[in-house]
Amino acid sequence: MATVTGPDFIALQVRDLEAAAAFYEDRLGLRRAPSSPPGAVVFATRPVAFAVREPLPGVDLAAVSPRPGVGVALWLGADDAQGLHDDLAAAGVPVVAAPVDGPFGRMFTFLDPDGYAVTVHDAA
Repeated sequence: MATVTGPDFIALQVRDLEAAAAFYEDRLGLRRAPSSPPGAVVFATRPVAFAVREPLPGVDLAAVSPRPGVGVALWLGADDAQGLHDDLAAAGVPVVAAPVDGPFGRMFTFLDPDGYAVTVHDAA
């Protein structure tokens, strides 16, 4: 029987591809991978590739309530979660969980431009 080895690629479907890509580049410091498929921007993240992409056929992000991604926990690692929190908060990015020390280091949760809740943590 075939088995799954774990997450290999994560993509968020977004309303405005270039605005979402710019947010993740300018606010989080992610860098675009050398190539991306049409309708997507893939970032050079590791160990799992992360991307933003245009919605797939049949996906209506405006109809999702209260926001896209509810029930999914997306965590991104950072070298300084507190510093990133401070930068995002100063830029007016909504922070929905203030920084705390948790089992995976300093962590907080913000909403991206499409309303996805993203948790950032640094090394414990």
